[in-house]
Amino acid sequence: MEGLAQRAALLRESLERSQAATDAVVSILGSFDSRLSALDAAMRPIQLRTHAVRTAHENIDRTLRSADVILTQFDRTREAEREIQKGPHENLQSFLDAVDRLRSIERFFSSNRSYSSSDRVLSHVNALLSKALVKMEGEFQNQLSQRSKPMEPDRLFDCLPSTLRPSSESRAEGGKHQPAGADNQEAAVYSPPALIEPKFVPLLSKLAQQLVQAGCQQQCAEIYSEARASALESSLKNLGVEKLSKDEVQKMPWEILESKIGNWIHFMRIAVKLLFAGERQLCDQVFECSQSLRDKCFSAITKNSLATLLSFGEAIAMSKRSPEKLFVLLDMYEIMCELQTEIDTIFVGESCSQMRDSALSLSKCLAQTAQKTFSDFEEAVEKDATKNIHTDGTVHPLTSYVINYVKFLFDYQSTLKQLFQEFKREDGTGSELASVTMSIMQALQNNLDAKAKQYKDPALMHIFLMNNIHYIVKSVRRSEAKDLLGDDWIQRHRRIVQQNANQYRRVAWSKVLQCLSGQGLTSSGGSGQVGSEGGNSSGASRTAVKERFRSFNVLFEEIYQKQCGWSVPDSELRESLRLAVAEILLPAYRSFQKRFGPLIENSKAPGKYVKHTPEQLEVFLGNLFEGKQERA
Repeated sequence: MEGLAQRAALLRESLERSQAATDAVVSILGSFDSRLSALDAAMRPIQLRTHAVRTAHENIDRTLRSADVILTQFDRTREAEREIQKGPHENLQSFLDAVDRLRSIERFFSSNRSYSSSDRVLSHVNALLSKALVKMEGEFQNQLSQRSKPMEPDRLFDCLPSTLRPSSESRAEGGKHQPAGADNQEAAVYSPPALIEPKFVPLLSKLAQQLVQAGCQQQCAEIYSEARASALESSLKNLGVEKLSKDEVQKMPWEILESKIGNWIHFMRIAVKLLFAGERQLCDQVFECSQSLRDKCFSAITKNSLATLLSFGEAIAMSKRSPEKLFVLLDMYEIMCELQTEIDTIFVGESCSQMRDSALSLSKCLAQTAQKTFSDFEEAVEKDATKNIHTDGTVHPLTSYVINYVKFLFDYQSTLKQLFQEFKREDGTGSELASVTMSIMQALQNNLDAKAKQYKDPALMHIFLMNNIHYIVKSVRRSEAKDLLGDDWIQRHRRIVQQNANQYRRVAWSKVLQCLSGQGLTSSGGSGQVGSEGGNSSGASRTAVKERFRSFNVLFEEIYQKQCGWSVPDSELRESLRLAVAEILLPAYRSFQKRFGPLIENSKAPGKYVKHTPEQLEVFLGNLFEGKQERA
């Protein structure tokens, strides 16, 4: 127990000492708190002063930075001002860079109007920009004036496909049109020339962009359009394009006009594929910043030049129609169709809509005139009132003219198909071109029938018809018209040729053959009968036989002399006609001579009556239809 009491006493003593220590610490801490509160109170003013100093330093730094930026803008302004004062002549790129810097400076001060110097600087910068703008307009005009030179014809010709380039001789004459085959047109490659040296185009584009940004679109467009339009018109003039009124065109002699039409086709191709295409490309490059300005300028540049070209075409389309104009009309229609897609592509935009419409209108006008000329030609063929016919019955000039005309038409098959819109007739017998061709052929045949009636000799009338229809059939068979008109048409007209050949043989030789007939030669009082394989001469009168031989000789010599002067120009037809005559004449003559010749042989002067042997007659027949006068 005592030990326990001792430990309890020790524990109590320890607790008392701990309490005393705790009280002492609490007292000390209370003292620290008082002192810290006093220290905090003492430090607060210092902290406030330190914060104010830090804030002041930050404000100073900001001000210094702003001042540095402003000073930099002042330096940039002075640098730009020096370039503006120099002008764009020394270094255009540096001048344009200076303008860009001034615009940047103007934007900076406009967004920082709180600076006291902003208004003053803005006023100065805007004054410099105004001065720069005047100089840029002058430089834009000067650059365009220097760079916009007319294209020489030889440079344009070199941009054409080789098949369309004029020969060296024609270049010396001003580049007269040398037509090329249609097959070459499809694969033709055109290389539009650089109307302005490529290295200057970016600078012009930058000048245009600066002027547009400054709100000077109108002045910029006028300067550009005036310079380029003048160059374009001069290029066309050097090429040979003339400004002719419709009245002047329509009063020109056909020989001169035909040549000018050929040149016009060439000019249209060069203008659209080279010059207009080049102007469109240049407009797109210079005015990259504005689509509407591109279209507006291109329209202003090309308007007069295109109108000059189209006006000539319109004058031709509206002139008095005649058959010889059909092919040039088709040539003109063909080139307009060829160029229409490119015209629609190049003359794009609302500004060029009227020009596109004018080109399309010319195409339609040419098509309508060509179709009407077809009708006129058909009517002219049928009503051709030529009184002069060849006395030899040869092919009439009208026939060869019409056939050549039709042959030429087939050189334009693709164009004609487009012109007639490739529609089928309701009866299904073929295309409109086939219908037109058949109508022309029928009109020709009707006219030939009328002309044939002018011949007083029926035999020569049939020779005339045979010659002309044969010429038509042969020409058709050797041309593309064969497929269009068809085998039935050819066979039908070949039968007409044969019918006329048969009619000629019947009409021309029937009287001669009657002389070689045995009918009417028998006489009860006759003498000198001789037998023959072709019958016998029993009862034949020598006098009657002599008369028959005499009549035969007279008729044959008359026919021979006359028909040697007739003409069958086709050698095959001529030989077949001679053979057809020989087939009916020679057997009859041989038979008559063999049967009745012995009656004459024993008489006085038999050679007076039997003048020819069958072999001699065959030789004579070989001279027929040569167009030369002969005597038997």
